[in-house]
Amino acid sequence: MTIAVIDYGMGNLHSVAKALEHVTHEHVVITRDPRRIQGATRLVLPGQGAIRDCMGELERTELRGLVQELLANQSKPLLGICVGQQMLLDHSEESGGIPCLGFLSGEVKRFPLDMVDERGQRLKVPHMGWNLVHQHHEHPLWQGIDQDEHFYFVHSYYVAAGDDACVLGTTRYGRIDAHVAIGRDATFAVQFHPEKSSRAGLKLLENFVNWAP
Repeated sequence: MTIAVIDYGMGNLHSVAKALEHVTHEHVVITRDPRRIQGATRLVLPGQGAIRDCMGELERTELRGLVQELLANQSKPLLGICVGQQMLLDHSEESGGIPCLGFLSGEVKRFPLDMVDERGQRLKVPHMGWNLVHQHHEHPLWQGIDQDEHFYFVHSYYVAAGDDACVLGTTRYGRIDAHVAIGRDATFAVQFHPEKSSRAGLKLLENFVNWAP
C-alpha cells in the first residue's frame, strides 16, 4: 500500500505524513507527481489558509483536473483535511466568492464576527482549539471513536452541505451546527486536524488506512 499526501503547495503536509506514519507501516509519500498520485492506494488532500490560494495552487500545479477525475471515479479512498474539506463543495463565500471542486453540493460560509454562545457571551473568530464532534451518521472512520469526542480546529469558514446524507459529523459553535465531517462513497473529509487531535485523531487516521469502501 502507498498513501500519497497530495502536494500542491498548501497544507500541513509533513505533520499529516508523520501522523500517518505513526499509525501504519505502509509507505507514505508527499508528492505532486501525477503518476505517483494515480498509482497510490490511498490519497490525502490537505489544505490550510485561504481557499482562494488553495484553489489557485491546485490550478498552478496542474493537479485540479487529476483531483476532480479521482473524485469522480471514486476508485480509491481519499481523505480531505481542513481546507481540503472545503474545496470539495460547490462554492465558498471567501474573498467575495470562490468556485470550488463541486464534488459535493453545498457551500462554505464565514462565521459571523458577532458570534455569541447560548448565554450571549462573545465567541472568537476564528474558531480555534478543541471542540466536540457529534457523529451524525455511522461510518467506518468513526470506529473506536467515542460519540462527542474532542478534535482540534482552526478555521473562520465552515461547511454547510446541501445533502444531509453526506453529513457525517457536526460541531456546534455558537448557534451554528457546522458540518465538520462530510463524505460520499470512497471520500471522507474533515474540517478539524486529525494530525493535531491526539488519540482520537490518530484513531481516525488509522481507520482511514484500514478503510475498504
